[in-house]
Amino acid sequence: MSNPLALVLLEKPVTPDMSAVTRALHARHPELRTEFGGREDQSPAGSPLIRCGDHLVAVMSMPAPIPEDAGLWSRTTTTWPDGKMVAARHRGHLIVSALGQGEKRLPAARTSTAVVGALIAAIPECCGVVWDAKVARPARLWLDMSRQSFAPFPDYPFTLWVDILPFRTETGIGAVTMGLSAFAGREIEFETEKLTLRAMLDKVAGLAAYLVEHGPVVSDGDTIGSSETERFTVRHMTSPQFSGLPVLFVSAATA
Repeated sequence: MSNPLALVLLEKPVTPDMSAVTRALHARHPELRTEFGGREDQSPAGSPLIRCGDHLVAVMSMPAPIPEDAGLWSRTTTTWPDGKMVAARHRGHLIVSALGQGEKRLPAARTSTAVVGALIAAIPECCGVVWDAKVARPARLWLDMSRQSFAPFPDYPFTLWVDILPFRTETGIGAVTMGLSAFAGREIEFETEKLTLRAMLDKVAGLAAYLVEHGPVVSDGDTIGSSETERFTVRHMTSPQFSGLPVLFVSAATA
């Protein structure tokens, strides 16, 4: 499984001063080892590598907007109404990725998230972040939430990596995740005729957080729930709402 890729949108192209980024990273996460990495012939300020704890993270500056993705910005309207406008006016971006083959997804996500937070703290031109081509969030939200990158479960900012999108069904409401498959192999699709929107979203968020932490541990036919009287059966299937999407399908009607 490849490491996650974060794209930091810039109002104008900027080559980050990695010495300033390292100082910001240390100030935000003083418990971690933070320093430059890279070749000996590189100046510290220009090195594209930064050490965060036990990981090296690459930061590459691109003097152009990210590729157009209408689906991404359409999904983002519910969580970031100004996202499409910000995307339309940005003129450069940074590519951020933890290095190393076979890295576990969650540690790599935590590390990359911390570095993105430091980049935003050090570079005023940052205006948004696209995570793994699936989830877009404003820079200010990333700046705040990324401080929790290394918090214990369930307090790390998994909602920067996973979207939860509500929708209507013929008989009720539903929600589908976007981005969870990178951690758990499938997205969640939850449909209900009896739960409120808030209750449904809380249940999807709870299951998503559990799968981010533990990986693909829910098998076809397993039951989930917060009590013995509230159990829902999970089915591995292709989404009935979103063509071709492999999901963990949960229906409140199957309790």
